[in-house]
Amino acid sequence: MKLQRKNRRALALGALAVSGALALTACGSDDTGTNGGDSSASADASNIKCDDAQGQLLADGSSAQKNAIDAWVKQFTAACKGVQINYKGGGSGAGVTAFTQGQVAFAGSDSALDEEEITASKKICSGGQGIDLPMVGGPIAVGYNVPGVDNLVLDAPTLAKIFNDKIKNWNDPAIAKLNPDAKLPDLKIQAFHRSDESGTTDNFTKYLIATAKSEWPYEGGKAWEAKGGQSAAGSSGVAQQVKQTSGAISYMELSYAKDGISAVKIDTGADAPVEATTANASKMIAAAKRVGTGKDMALELDYATKVAGAYPITLVTYEIVCDKGNKSETLPGTKAFLRYIASEDGQKILEQNDYAPMPEEIISEVRTTIDGLS
Repeated sequence: MKLQRKNRRALALGALAVSGALALTACGSDDTGTNGGDSSASADASNIKCDDAQGQLLADGSSAQKNAIDAWVKQFTAACKGVQINYKGGGSGAGVTAFTQGQVAFAGSDSALDEEEITASKKICSGGQGIDLPMVGGPIAVGYNVPGVDNLVLDAPTLAKIFNDKIKNWNDPAIAKLNPDAKLPDLKIQAFHRSDESGTTDNFTKYLIATAKSEWPYEGGKAWEAKGGQSAAGSSGVAQQVKQTSGAISYMELSYAKDGISAVKIDTGADAPVEATTANASKMIAAAKRVGTGKDMALELDYATKVAGAYPITLVTYEIVCDKGNKSETLPGTKAFLRYIASEDGQKILEQNDYAPMPEEIISEVRTTIDGLS
């Protein structure tokens, strides 16, 4: 999938510099995820270097990575007791806005910043600009709640019609054709989308645009454009609606697709439908092209892939920071925290929380870039 347009590449990394709330989920939610805490305990805290980090770091942004952030913060602050990290997780849109307004030390976004946002970042990154640091990967699961259906296959045109309010019932012929062995009920489809500006929405609709343009005649972006359906705030919000609503379907990060929510397998045209797993998402990310220049590391993925086992609805969440001109009072803490989450121990935590670590060739360059932040 094509995660970022070339004109967005430079800004995402720069946002990290200003004092701010940690927010990185792909799409922007205020989720409080529960996965993060326990799994983080397995990391080796003795490997965390606090350097001169102290005080409070404010951050905001993507809710897609909220569960990962929770795990990282727990481990990091246990080792670096002089630092407090307040990650709001208000969504990618909120995080980018907070960064370009100088309200946060860094932000998280599931979409690289565009040219306008890059320009805005130069006002708060003295002598520099915002850049994208790819840190978290993972599949966007299409979660559903259909009684009696535990194994569901959908393709891009069918998904587009469902979320565009063209397919309205679960026993529709288009769904039945893809699931000949399933007992599909005569049940109304309840499609939920994000009410807030979300990088998850941006990536999900990029997939639909790339693979089912005739059924999804929209431009895409962080804001939901299609008519119909119902909405909820954040990844946790749509997940809760799917969990409690018979016939519901929505898109969310894999870490939220649990406790009564099943995930759709995607028919990409490969030999077999592809499951939403971290390993299958990693196959997508490993084939990404770098489109950022200089220190910016914005990536472009192929949403229309037909590679066996590559899950097409995958996102990368960027940490947004200034390459130069970070505030002196927050720079040590920002670098220390970013250095930890990009480390081998930090990336291992992702696998424990249903996220995909960055491929080594990508994350090694991220580490070098973090060391050079000023």
